[in-house]
Amino acid sequence: MLGEEMESCLSTPFGSFIETDTDSSFKESQSGTPLAAVAEAFEELARSLETSSEDLKVSAFSNACSLVSVLFGCLGFAFKFAEMEYVSKVNDLIEASKMYDTLTNILDHDVECDTVRKQGSHSRNLRRVRLGLDLIKVLFERFLSSDECSLKEAASIAYGQVCAPFHTWAVRKAVGAGMCTLPTREQLLLRFWLSIGHLTGFHSCRRKLCTKGNEKIYRRL
Repeated sequence: MLGEEMESCLSTPFGSFIETDTDSSFKESQSGTPLAAVAEAFEELARSLETSSEDLKVSAFSNACSLVSVLFGCLGFAFKFAEMEYVSKVNDLIEASKMYDTLTNILDHDVECDTVRKQGSHSRNLRRVRLGLDLIKVLFERFLSSDECSLKEAASIAYGQVCAPFHTWAVRKAVGAGMCTLPTREQLLLRFWLSIGHLTGFHSCRRKLCTKGNEKIYRRL
C-alpha cells in the first residue's frame, strides 16, 4: 500500500521522473498554467476511453500520471513521503511501457505469474499509483467543496481516508505535524497561477478514468 516503509522514505532524497518523449508537449500547455497540462492530459485519457474499445495504454497513462507530481509538490513536507513513493512507482510504469502495451497486459502477466501482490511487481506499483491519484482526488474534491475550505482541512481529510489506514502510528504522527506547514488556500492558488477550473477539470477526468471505460482494470488492482 501507499506508504510502505514510510519511516525511511521521510529521510530519502527525492528523485525526478524519467524523461519521456512526450514530456515537453505536456509541460507546454496552451494556457501556460502548471495544472493546465495535468487537466489536458487526463482529458485526453478520458476521451480515448470513451471513443475507443482498446484498453488504456501504459505509456499514455504513466505520462499523464507523471504530471500529477506538481500537485504533491504543493503540499510540502506533510506529503513528501507520498510524493517520493508516487514518483518511484510512476517511473516503474514508464519503464514497464517499454515491455507492455496496455495496463491489462501488465495485470494479465502478473496474474499468470502469481506476482500481483509481490513487492516491486508492476501490478503492485500500479495500485500504488492509483492510491496516489485517489489521495489527490479526495484532497481537491474537498478543496473544491467550499470557498472556505483550507488546504490543511482538505489534506487532513484526504490523508485520513486514503493513506492513514495503511500507515504506522509514527508516520501518522509525522504527517499530522507536517500539516501545519501547508500553504493557505490563497497561497496555493497563487503558487500555480491556478484557476478553480483547472482543478475541477482534473478531478472530473480522474473520476471518469476510474468509473467508466477503465473500471474493470481498477477492480483488479
